[in-house]
Amino acid sequence: MLSRRGLVAGLAGSALATSLWRPAAAAAILTDDGIYTQPWFLESFLELADDLRGATDKGKRFAIMWELKGCPFCRDVHLKNFSQPAVENYIKDRFEILQLNIRGSREVTDFDGEKLSEKAFAAKYGIRFTPTFQFFPERSDGLREKPPANREVARGRGYLEPNRFVAMFRFVAERAYDKGSLEDYLKVNS
Repeated sequence: MLSRRGLVAGLAGSALATSLWRPAAAAAILTDDGIYTQPWFLESFLELADDLRGATDKGKRFAIMWELKGCPFCRDVHLKNFSQPAVENYIKDRFEILQLNIRGSREVTDFDGEKLSEKAFAAKYGIRFTPTFQFFPERSDGLREKPPANREVARGRGYLEPNRFVAMFRFVAERAYDKGSLEDYLKVNS
């Protein structure tokens, strides 16, 4: 006969076993400004050349994630895509992600030394949708002289389901941009 203590221990054990089979809960944090973030995103002084150099020194690539308060697709990136350990770990291990607000007012120092608000920086680079991911080369050499449209190695616009989302990051990590476009890569690799 099962005692109360045995029943409680059995239920606790089965609850633990059940919880081990569930997908991990999202670690996303909703900030005071109404935008989700990840605890592993880059903390930055918003000096892009330094951020890129820091990522390279860690053996990672540098990317900017553009978001907007209330953007349901931005929320989905955090709560659906980043909540999957395989997706999160692949990206976290290979990328430093700087999160910017498309309407934000924080001062950003661009690769060319220009200081401007997040909103003005987004306009300078033609960022019009959220989420948007900008991916930059491994080094900042020569970026100062290039027009903004030529500073990126890739750009991902809009929400992508987890498989296509991580494929976008693989495209950059594998330097597939040297061989073709992101769109062509996603058709074959996601």
